[in-house]
Amino acid sequence: MDRAEHDRIPEIALEWIGAGKSAALATVVQTWGSAPRPQGSQLVISGDAEIQGSVSGGCVESAVVAEALDALEGGQGRVLEYGVSDDDAFAVGLACGGTIRIMVEPIGVGNGPTVEMIEALVASRAARDPVVYAVNPQTWERRFVELGDPLGEAAEAARISDKSGFEGDWFLGVHNPPLRMIVVGAVHIAQPLVVIAREAGYDPYLIDPREAFGAEHRFPGTAISNDWPDEAIRAYGIDTRTALVTLSHDPKIDDPALIEGLGSQAFYVGALGSKRTHAKRVERLSAAGLDGLSVARIHSPIGADIGSKSPAEIAISIMAEITERLRRPDSRP
Repeated sequence: MDRAEHDRIPEIALEWIGAGKSAALATVVQTWGSAPRPQGSQLVISGDAEIQGSVSGGCVESAVVAEALDALEGGQGRVLEYGVSDDDAFAVGLACGGTIRIMVEPIGVGNGPTVEMIEALVASRAARDPVVYAVNPQTWERRFVELGDPLGEAAEAARISDKSGFEGDWFLGVHNPPLRMIVVGAVHIAQPLVVIAREAGYDPYLIDPREAFGAEHRFPGTAISNDWPDEAIRAYGIDTRTALVTLSHDPKIDDPALIEGLGSQAFYVGALGSKRTHAKRVERLSAAGLDGLSVARIHSPIGADIGSKSPAEIAISIMAEITERLRRPDSRP
C-alpha cells in the first residue's frame, strides 16, 4: 500500500515542482512541553498555498503557510517559534500546551535547498536507504551526512533512535525507510495484527501459500502473496526497518521464512508457539545449519507477556513487543 500523505512530504514537494509550482518545506526542529507534533514532522506548502502534512496538528499551520509564502517570494529561509496555548493543545488531543520551533526552507530559491538535493533525498527514500539531512539554520549550509562526516556518530544515533534533533548548530533530519511487517501465516491472529500494524505506521505484507487462508476477503486492503515464504521474502526483501512474524504453526511454512529472516537485518523476528514448540523449532533450525546466535534472535513465545488470550489480545502483545524492540534497540537479543 502507498504511504500516508504525511509520510511523503519531500515526494509531494517534488511532484508540485514538477508540475510547475513552487514549494517550501516546514520542519519541526525543536519542541518544549507538550508540543502537538514531534521533531522532524513536516509540512509542505506550494506557492498556491496548498498544504500537505502537519507541524502542529492545526494550531499554527496558517501562520506557517504565510511565512512559507514570504520565503518563496524572497528566497529566505527562516526559523519560527510559536507557543501553543493550552486551549489549542487540548483541541488536538493534548493535556497542555508547549512551544515549537519550525524551520522553513524554500526549495530551489535563495538560501533554500536545491531541487537536485530534494531529488536525491526522494531517490534515497525510494531505495529504502536511510538518510540524515543536516541543516545549519544559522548559515543555511546543508548536506547529507555520510561515512566519515564529523556529524556521523550523532547522525547514526539519531537514525537508530528514529529521532530528529539538534547536534550543536546542526539540525539532523532523520529520513528512515517506512516500517514494514512481514506476516507469515494468514491465521486468525493475523487478521487483527495487520490492522494494528497499519495503524502503528507499518506496511503489512501477508504471506501464505494456502490461498483459502491468504484471501483478499479475509484481509481487505492488505498486500498478500501466495508464494512459498522463502521465495516471497526474497522477492520482497528485508532490511533494518522490517519486522518478521511467523504465525502458521506449520514448520513447512514457518521454518523457511525464519531461515530467511535470521539471515537478514530484520530488527525483529518472532514466531508463534509454546516453549515446547519452540524447543523443537530450535532443533530443526540447528539441524538446518543455523548457529546458536542466529536462532537466539527469535522471539518465542511471541509477544509481550501481558496475559493475552484472544486473537486480538495476542496481536496487541506482538505489536507491543515489536514496538519495544524498535524504540529500545538496546533491549534486542
